[in-house]
Amino acid sequence: MYIKTAFFSSLLRVHDGGHNYVLGLRHCPDPNCAALLFFGFSDGQLTITFPAERIDFDSTNVPTLVIAAFEEAITCHANQCFIASAIMVRKTLELLCRDRGAEGDNRKERIAALGTKVVLPKELLDGLDDLRLLGNDAAHVESKEYDQVGKEEVEVGIEFTKEVLKAVYQYSILLTRLRALKKTT
Repeated sequence: MYIKTAFFSSLLRVHDGGHNYVLGLRHCPDPNCAALLFFGFSDGQLTITFPAERIDFDSTNVPTLVIAAFEEAITCHANQCFIASAIMVRKTLELLCRDRGAEGDNRKERIAALGTKVVLPKELLDGLDDLRLLGNDAAHVESKEYDQVGKEEVEVGIEFTKEVLKAVYQYSILLTRLRALKKTT
């Protein structure tokens, strides 16, 4: 049985000179959630939500330590802590290398060694070094490979890391599922 529930909504509209603001509270319309959400619009653009909007991530078959680091990267991004997010993406790569036994004296060598431990397209392997550089820029004042470590850089870094994690940990599950659908004769 499905019971439709009403949800609370409250809005405050403010016009300040040339700008229009809308602030509001609302219960999540998902009956399984019903959490209280805060949102703010400025001139028709969503500018803030609480809880913060998060990038989605399927953690199926990904090791717990890798998940924890990557989830922290996503949480930092959602809360606009972009430098912290880039550092956590770098830590995620470090944990991936450790999990797959990719060794070396430094992060660059470990990432290069990862290419001998897992099967990844060349573009993903090349991009891992770019993620390393983004993480370096976030962690070190003297690094300047990127002009800034901001929202866009971190979003691309997170999306790229998701693809790497999917390739390393999840494609085999998908292949197994596909093969299980074959007719047995």
